[in-house]
This record gives sequence, structure tokens and C-alpha cells, in this order.
Amino acid sequence: MEQWARREDERLLTGQGRYVADMMVPGCLDAVFVRSPVAHGELRGVDCAAARQVPGVVGAWSAADLSELPCCVHAAADLQDLPPVPYTLLARLSTPEAVAGREWPVLVKDRVRYPGEAVAVVVGEDRYRAEDGAAEVTFTIDPLPAVVTPSVAADDSVRLFEGLSNVAFEGEAGEPIEESVWQGAAAVVEARYRQQLLMPTPMECRTILAVPDGERLTVRSGHQMPYRLRRELAALLGWPAERIRVVVPDTGGAFGSKSAAFPEFVAVVFLAVMLGRPVRWIEDRLESMLTATRGRGQDQRLRLAADAEGSLLAYELNIDADVGAYPHLGVGLPMQTCWMATGPYRTPRVHATLRSVLTNAMVTYPYRGAGRPEATIALERSMDLLARRLGIDPVELRRRNFIPPEDFPYRTPTGRVYDSGNYAAALDLALETLDYAGWRAEQARRRGDPDALPLGIGLSCYVERSGGEPGGLHEFAGIEAHDDGTVVARCGAAPSGQSHETTFSTLVADTLGVDPARVRLVEGDTDEQPEGLGSFASRSAQVAGAALLQACGLLVDEARARAARLWGLPEEEVEWSDGAVWPASDGAATMDLGELVKATGPLGVHDRFESGMGFPFGTHAAVVEVDPELGTVHVLRLVAVDDCGVVLNPVVVRGQAFGSAVQGIGQALYEGIPFDGNGVPQLDNGLLDYLVPTATEIPPITVKDTCTPSPSTPLGAKGAGESGCIGTPAAIVNAVADALQLADPDLLQTPLTPDVVWRAARAPKLRETS
Repeated sequence: MEQWARREDERLLTGQGRYVADMMVPGCLDAVFVRSPVAHGELRGVDCAAARQVPGVVGAWSAADLSELPCCVHAAADLQDLPPVPYTLLARLSTPEAVAGREWPVLVKDRVRYPGEAVAVVVGEDRYRAEDGAAEVTFTIDPLPAVVTPSVAADDSVRLFEGLSNVAFEGEAGEPIEESVWQGAAAVVEARYRQQLLMPTPMECRTILAVPDGERLTVRSGHQMPYRLRRELAALLGWPAERIRVVVPDTGGAFGSKSAAFPEFVAVVFLAVMLGRPVRWIEDRLESMLTATRGRGQDQRLRLAADAEGSLLAYELNIDADVGAYPHLGVGLPMQTCWMATGPYRTPRVHATLRSVLTNAMVTYPYRGAGRPEATIALERSMDLLARRLGIDPVELRRRNFIPPEDFPYRTPTGRVYDSGNYAAALDLALETLDYAGWRAEQARRRGDPDALPLGIGLSCYVERSGGEPGGLHEFAGIEAHDDGTVVARCGAAPSGQSHETTFSTLVADTLGVDPARVRLVEGDTDEQPEGLGSFASRSAQVAGAALLQACGLLVDEARARAARLWGLPEEEVEWSDGAVWPASDGAATMDLGELVKATGPLGVHDRFESGMGFPFGTHAAVVEVDPELGTVHVLRLVAVDDCGVVLNPVVVRGQAFGSAVQGIGQALYEGIPFDGNGVPQLDNGLLDYLVPTATEIPPITVKDTCTPSPSTPLGAKGAGESGCIGTPAAIVNAVADALQLADPDLLQTPLTPDVVWRAARAPKLRETS
């Protein structure tokens, strides 16, 4: 495994990583935000006078004190005025129509709309003094009723914006299905599922450091989209983008939650410019749990129909999606659930509808999987219901309905065009790895033993989308050769734990035929690489990797052309291999890249690469043991078989699959935000109140893969970072339902806490109702 070792590990694991919080800038000030303790209310006044008297406090401001402070993220006009690329991608997440009339202030002006929304900001010589100053800010809020679930908020009995509905966006995918289809089906199952709000919970919370330098501003942030951040900050300041440099240092995870210009970012940048001094904000864990973006959050109603042989006829999915208090970041995001509703099955009629609803919660935004886990959980739970209704093994029902390999590319009823797939191969490998037949035999034995704990087996077959949406499927890359034989690879990606430093450098080295140690990767710096998109949507290998591959090819072409001119030969008579050129007629007269640069001058190429969408897929299988008296769920075995096309680095891909599966376990069993009756999260004890899996809760996980190359990119790679969040939750929930033999699927709503499972275990069983 040594050839796959990550080159960044030594630095990160020995404490030599450099995160924003590690950076000591002379004269830097710390910002602290004063936050609302209520979810919804009218702000009657803010008094910062006492805070300004605290020693070491440089300033304290409310919205009323900063009349020139811009509104956060985008007003409707901002979306229209900014450049069209990649804002065609951004339009998939938000729209000017949804934003219009719903201003998102950096500091609350009149109404608080989610718990923790900032009402003031205090800046001090260090964090301690700023915190002391923040404690002296006083304010008055008249509470209003709060709504924290989309189905309740959709009736507009409590409106977040006067005169505007809480339903900020409506969409659909596929065509409506006639009632005659349902009436003629041999079996129809109906269900309601609640996909709870989740917290991305990266190891490092959000950070930003803004350093003014003359006419320019350098911003350092653990961010996934530095070019977007530069554009949005420039637009908010009224500056040309070239005046701002964004640098992404080492970043402690993101999972989708670090790709916007958040209110706190806008405030820090504005104050740094106003004060002419560096200002930073380092979010702490409790602050993050209160005010960082959320994921998931859907109320789903569905029905699924099949004929007597188990062939799917129709699928209808209706979604009320919780998009939080403001529609600026994710109002269109749940369309990913609609577009991916078909899953891996050849269902002739599919119709998905969406209402994106404002609630008194922090904004919902992409979280690892971003709409695809919601689609998979709804469909895969329902496939198990249908299998029970028809008396067909859940494996066989899935196998009968898979899209066959010869049908690719395959256009789904919801408009997606799947690039490639062999779904049965992934299912077969998962069953073999799990020993499906053996566990079914053990289950039968336990069901005959009144003293044995119930055992359940669950499957989840999924398809996801990687790379991004049209308008955001491109990336920029460059390769430069230097006279000392080193190679600099530049790309527009931004690292947050995906092992770019290893994977991209190795890819470039292998393509050019040079020693990987001689390749240096430059990314996450808008000065060093002027154009780029970033890292999101599982696009690193598929898009940025392919961009580097293309740039390497262009460099080889240029090297051969230069050598031909140098030697007075036709270009076709110059060969390339192992980082060197030579005349075809004289293999001994080789010239390596460093020598070529010395002879002909600087050698570099820069280009833009455009990819198609990729559609990774797989099967996850779980075995669980349930204690009906305690309500506990013990995951005995989890198998994850994923197909992300051509794998560039098996160790990195396995790590991504393993880590995302752990997060999938968290969604299924542990993670959920507890709210009080006034809509305020009950998280005073931090991660003791919001449970994430620890080493103690992680079961034996076996990760395997099949390989179906994507025709959408020259590498054949698809995204690999989100599979576990998509495939694992449904497998575990299906296994628990199988163990308990439940007649009513609505009784199992995630997370499957002991209370939920204990109550479900006392409900009627399938055998009692058949």
C-alpha cells in the first residue's frame, strides 16, 4: 500500500498543518458575534455602549451603527448582475424570484428569523477581550411564534416575511401520473418519511481572516469555493474581483458547509476594510452547532406501484423541504431529490414535486450527498415495503427492476441522463461479501427461538450524481515545467480533506512519466491560479483531475513541438516518454523536461476542461440486532460496494467511502437536532446533545468496489466522496424494519433512537396483520 500513501499525512498528523486559527498576523483583531437566544421575534433595540468601554475592545456595532454594511450573500439584483459562469450553477441552488423581498441582513435590523442570528458584532485585541465586550451588549426582542418543520410552516399561519408566503420555491420533475395507473396496479404502497435536519460537523468550524494591504485585501478561509467567495465579496464591497485574493490553507473538513459568503464573513471583511486592520473570526463548536448550515430536512409523502410480477409501474414523491429562514443559499437544492427520484430502476412513470419552505432554522445547504440521500432513503425504504406486500425477496424485487447495462446512456423520467452502470454487479458483490444467505438462515433460526434477539438484514441500492450541474462542470488547470526538472501543477480546486496533494500530484507524475516528488500542486489561491470553481459535488477526480490530465497532454504536445523546432525535425518524428523527448531516429539522444526548458525557455500550458455529469452507484447492505426491551440497535455488519468508475487512488477512495458510511450511520441512528417548544435547538451540552458516531459505535465495515468507467471524462472517474451518506442510511433503517417486521413504516423515523425503536417494537407486526 506504500505507493498509495498520502503525502499530506505526515504534516497533518504531526501538528504541522496550518489552519486559519494558527495564523498569527501582527495587529490582528478578533470578531465575536452577539446572537439572538430566540428563534423568531421583533428586535426592539441594541445597546453596544457598555461593550465599547471594555478594555481591549476596539469597537462594537449593531446594524444601526453600520449603515453602509451590505446585505448578506445576494439580493435579487446581485444574482442577475454577477457573471453567468458559474452562476448558472448557483441558480440551481437559489433564484432571484425566491430571494426578492426577503433580505438577509448581516446583522439583524428588525426581525430575528433563526436562533443565533447575529444582532451585533464586537471586535477586540484578542478573542478574550472581544468575548468580554460581547457579554456587555444588551438588546430586546419581542418573541413571535416559531415554525421548525416545513409541513407546518407551509400553511403560512406564521410568516417569516410580511406579505410573502413561506413557500419560497416550487418545482417538479417528471410528468403527473394518472389515477388509472394506481388503480390498475397489483400493489401500491404509501408512506411518509421525515428526513431530519443534520449538522455537517466538520472537525474545523468556519473561519475567515481578512487582511487589508493598501488597495488590496487578502482573505484566508477554509473554503470550498474560493473563486465564488472572491466574486461575492467583491460584489458586496463594490470592488473589482482583482482587488481581493482568497487563499485556502489547510482545512479541517467541510462536507458542503463551507462554500458560501456567510453573514459573518461579510461583517469581518467589511470591518477589516473600515478599520484598516486584519480581522478574523474563528467559529467555536457551540456557535457552529447553533448557526452553521444544516443538511437534509424534508417531509416526504410517496406512493409506489407495481404489477403482480413485481415490475415497477409508477412512483410519486411529494416533498416539503426545510430550507431555513432565508432562501439565498439552498432554495433550489432539494430539486436534486426530485431529479434523482428514479434511482437505479426502470420505472416508466415517475413524478416528483417540491415545495421549498422557509422555517425558523439556520439555512439548509448542501451537506455530503445533498439531495441524493433523501431520494435514496425514500425509494429504498419503499422498495422493501413493496417487497413485503408482494411476498418477494427484496433482493429479487430490485434485480427485476434494474436498468440493464445495455440501456446506457439512460434517460430517466425525471430528465437525468445516466452515463453508465452495472447495478446488478454491485448488488451481487454486496450479497456475496455480506453472506446474505447465511444471515437469512441465522434470522430464520432466531425467529424460531423466543429468547433470541431479533435480527434484520437491509439493502439499499443507489445512484447519485457527481461533478455538478451544467454550467458548473468545468475546471481550469495548468502545468509548468521548470529548468530544475520540477513540475508545478495548478488547478481551480480547493482542498478540504480529499487528498488532492497526493492524488493530483501522482496523476500528473504518472501522466508525464516523472517522479511524483518533483511535482508540486498549487490550488486554493486566486492569485496563483486566477480562474477556477472549487471542490464540491464530488468533482475532484472527475473534473479537476481530468483538467490536469488534459493540461498534461497539452504540455507534452508543446514539448514535442519545441524539440522539433530545436532539432529541425518534423513534429511527428519527435517521441515522448518518461518525462523526456527524443528523435525517433536516435533513441539515445534524449532530453528531459528540465533540459528542454533550459534550451528553449519557460514551458507552461493553461486550459479549461469541460466534463459531463457522472452517476456513481452501488449497493450497501447492513445486518442489525435489535433489543426490543431497550430499543437499542447494534449494527453487526455493514458492507458498502460502490462504483465510482476508474479509481485513481484506492486508499483515498476507501477512506472516503468509510468516512461517509460512518456519517450515514449517524443519520440513521444518532444525529438529530432537538428543539424546544419555541424552536430553539437544545444543544447547551454540545456534542453530548447532538450525537455523532464515535469509534465505539462504528461496526465492522467492509468497503469494496466495482468499476464501470464513465464516458463523460477521459479519466473514466466518477465522484467517490458521498456514497456512504447516500447508501448506508436506508440499508440500516431497512434492516431495523426487517428485524421488527413492522406493518407501519411511519413508525420508524430517523434517527432511530432507543425511544423510537422501543415504541416501534410494541406496534403490530406484519405476521399479526397478514
